[in-house]
Amino acid sequence: MDKNAIRKILEAVSQNRLSIDDALDKLRSLPFEDIGFATIDHHRSLRCGFPEVIFCPGKTTEQITEIFTTLAKKNTNILATRANPQTYNAISKRFPAARYNPLAKTIVLNQNPSVEKEKSAGIVGVVCAGTSDLPVAEEARETLEIMNQKTQTIYDVGVAGLHRLLAHKDKLMQMNVIVVAAGMEGALPSVVAGLVSVPVIAVPTSVGYGASFNGLAALLGMLNSCAANVAVVNIDNGFSAGYIATLINNLASNPR
Repeated sequence: MDKNAIRKILEAVSQNRLSIDDALDKLRSLPFEDIGFATIDHHRSLRCGFPEVIFCPGKTTEQITEIFTTLAKKNTNILATRANPQTYNAISKRFPAARYNPLAKTIVLNQNPSVEKEKSAGIVGVVCAGTSDLPVAEEARETLEIMNQKTQTIYDVGVAGLHRLLAHKDKLMQMNVIVVAAGMEGALPSVVAGLVSVPVIAVPTSVGYGASFNGLAALLGMLNSCAANVAVVNIDNGFSAGYIATLINNLASNPR
């Protein structure tokens, strides 16, 4: 259940289309559902702004499909991350409208297309240093877009060719928050942050030669950024970057 669902219940009561007792029955629904191997949190959207997200590694295809189906019954938008094609094939048999991004390894199901008209007022930028960083950047973009954010991507603009980034300076200045994915030495977020007055969410990627230590070098470089507006998420965690950027952009667009 999310804010829109509660709003519909209250509107139905106010218009005498639903009795108070029936409304109470709907609102009393358990905030979670035990399906044996998992306990599905149905009130995640109400508390945190988006339904529970399925992290696929470590789960069987059958388990993922069952969780996906349980969430879908609540008519919410669904995001599954780090999914393989076999899992998508199983889900698409039950949900033909589900969409797979093989680069991001995400499965999304938009069950509320009308919400598309309610896209965020502000723009979230997704920037990546090189083509090898695209899977992480695309995971962030898919997360942002299923959470109804307007996004703009600027890809393959790493510091080895800084003029490529500077060519997009005007676009960067129009964004409310920017996700920047980079591997190797992880310098790009600092450079971007030095050009803008908005939060920059840095995502270190496990891209680089041996001394990059599978993204550790980029992570440490980003944590030591001299730009004060840089915050850092875990290695390859495009999902969290997109989620946090959504929360920031929503607050910027609709301050409390």
